Amino acid sequence: MPKPSNKTQAILLVICTAFFFATMNTFARLAGDLPTMQKAFFRNMIAMFFAAALMWRQRDMLQQNLPIIRQHTGGLILRSIFGTMGVICNYYAVDHMLLADASILNRLSPFITVFLCWLFLHEKIDRVQAASIAAAFIGALCIIRPGFGALTSFPALIATLGGFGAGAAYTMVRYLTGHGVHKPFIIFFFSAFSCLILLPQLILDYHPMTGTQFIFLLLAGFFAAGGQICLTYAYALAPSREISVFDYAIVIFAAIYGFLLFDQIPDVLSFLGYAIIIGVGILMFFHNNQTA
Repeated sequence: MPKPSNKTQAILLVICTAFFFATMNTFARLAGDLPTMQKAFFRNMIAMFFAAALMWRQRDMLQQNLPIIRQHTGGLILRSIFGTMGVICNYYAVDHMLLADASILNRLSPFITVFLCWLFLHEKIDRVQAASIAAAFIGALCIIRPGFGALTSFPALIATLGGFGAGAAYTMVRYLTGHGVHKPFIIFFFSAFSCLILLPQLILDYHPMTGTQFIFLLLAGFFAAGGQICLTYAYALAPSREISVFDYAIVIFAAIYGFLLFDQIPDVLSFLGYAIIIGVGILMFFHNNQTA
C-alpha cells in the first residue's frame, strides 16, 4: 500500500487537531468555575511534558538542530506570544459563551493564517481555495447564527481576538518548520513560555479544585497536547491554503459535544452548515489534488 502524500497526511492531522481541541474545550468547560489563567496553565503544563518526552526521544536530532533554533529565537517567541494569547482568549470564551459560538469565532484563525502566510511567507492562494475558505466560514455561521448582535459582546470580542492570536501562531509554526526548527522543540518552547507567563497569575489567584475538576483539567491538557502535536506536524507538511479549511471540523465536533453534554439540539440550519463545511472540504481536497 503506497504511503499517503504529505498533503493527505497534513489534512488528517488537521482533522485530528480539530477533534483534540474540541475535546479540550469540552473538558475545560466541564471543569467548572475556575479562573481562565488556571485552566490555561494546566493545559500548557501537560503539553510541555509531552513535548519534553518527544525531545528526549529525539535528543540527537535536537542537538544537531540547536544552531537553527538559535537563529530563529525571535520566531519562537512570537509564536509563543500569539499562541498564549489565543489560548487565554479561547478559554475565556468557552467559559462565557456557548461552546459552538466560541469555537466558530476562534475559527477565524484559518483566514488569518492564509492571509499572513500570503503576506509574509509568500504562499500563493488561488480563487477556488479562497472561495472554499469563505464558504466554509459561511457554513459555520449557519451553525451558530450569532445574529451579529452577539459579535459586539465582550466574550465574542475576546473570542475573535483569540482567533487572530491562533492564526498568527499557526503562521509562525509554518515559518519555523519551513526553516527546519525542531518540531517538538517548537511545542515545548511555546508550552514552557506560556507556563512562565501564567505562573504569577496562578499563584496570586489560585482556586482550590475538587478531584473531578483536577481530572477534567488534566484531560483538557492531554487533548491540548495531542492537538499541538498534530497541528505542528500538519503545518510542517503542507501550506496553510491547502489544509486550513479542514480546521472547521472543530465546529462539527463542538456541536456533537454540545448535543451530548449540554443539551444543545441542532436544527435544520445547523445541518445545512454541516453539509456546507463537509462539501467544501471535499471540493477543496479534490481541487488541490488536481492542481498538484
